[in-house]
Amino acid sequence: MQHIVQQFSETIRSASEKQAALRIRGGGSKDFYGGKLQGEIFGTRPYSGIVQYEPTELVITARAGTPLAEMEAALKERGQMLAFEPPHFGDHATLGGCIAAGLCGPRRAAVGAVRDFVLGVRMLDGRGNDLRFGGQVMKNVAGYDVSRLMVGSLGTLGLILEVSLKVLPLPLAEVTLRFEFPEDKAIQMLNQWAGRPLPISASAYTDGKLGLRLSGAAAAIEAACKKLGGERIDDAQAEKFWVGMREQTDPFFRGDASLWRLSVKSTGPPLKLPGVQLIEWGGSLRWLKSGADAKTIREAAVAAGGHATLFRASDKSAGVFHPLPPALLKIHRNLKRNFDPAGILNRGRLYPEF
Repeated sequence: MQHIVQQFSETIRSASEKQAALRIRGGGSKDFYGGKLQGEIFGTRPYSGIVQYEPTELVITARAGTPLAEMEAALKERGQMLAFEPPHFGDHATLGGCIAAGLCGPRRAAVGAVRDFVLGVRMLDGRGNDLRFGGQVMKNVAGYDVSRLMVGSLGTLGLILEVSLKVLPLPLAEVTLRFEFPEDKAIQMLNQWAGRPLPISASAYTDGKLGLRLSGAAAAIEAACKKLGGERIDDAQAEKFWVGMREQTDPFFRGDASLWRLSVKSTGPPLKLPGVQLIEWGGSLRWLKSGADAKTIREAAVAAGGHATLFRASDKSAGVFHPLPPALLKIHRNLKRNFDPAGILNRGRLYPEF
């Protein structure tokens, strides 16, 4: 496999000399996400395979082109999982794309984000240098945790080659409950339950119905069910529901309306915005399908203590990600300049400025 790394490095060096943009691409399942796609496609799928897996240590290392489905199957055989439930959005999703996009599924509020599970990365920077961070207790001179910095960078800082991840055991049991609440009551109850020792692993509210997933030991789940009440959902139906949340195959996500992802305070009241909403992560993630202008939506997100991302849309002229304040924009620019001085890697995927 080292010969593939050498080929990748030579491609980057050549593009850097010519200042020719490269579009890093794994399975292409998240091509819709982020800014305009630019440059020649630079495929990572040939660099595939699980490098090392130590079930007793709860650590797996795999190459960027490894299909997510392949990794998850290997983990499931040993009763383990990628706890942050990464969405695939297609049959060809890869580990590299998962890390670069930094997206999480329904379990995120209970276990943490993608970056919380990244132990180390091997990458090629914009000069073609083969670098390793994390895992070997290595940081750069500025003190950045570079391995986690790659999460959500959409390939703008470097080509991810390998990733080491912490994994967790599969839950011994799971039950999904359904409640009927108005939106304000659902938000209130989610925050109330969050302050209690309940094994809640996911929540989703839409169209007057709140789904609540409990995960853990069977006895703890049964005790929680008695305290919470609600209607217990058939296991097969529940599995389909949560996959629909993760993969956005649920009816809510269908249609041509722009889809916004608003990250706000979980205690925030219902957002008074035109369109329809779906609430996840205990109230802190609000999905919005709306034709409202970007300024209105982003102002509402800021007022609610958060920010808004234009997740899916045919028109991205308003910008995909929330505008950065000057100080933070300067940090982003400096990082881009240091990792990719020629500006060739996934140009414009995060912000038009870089």
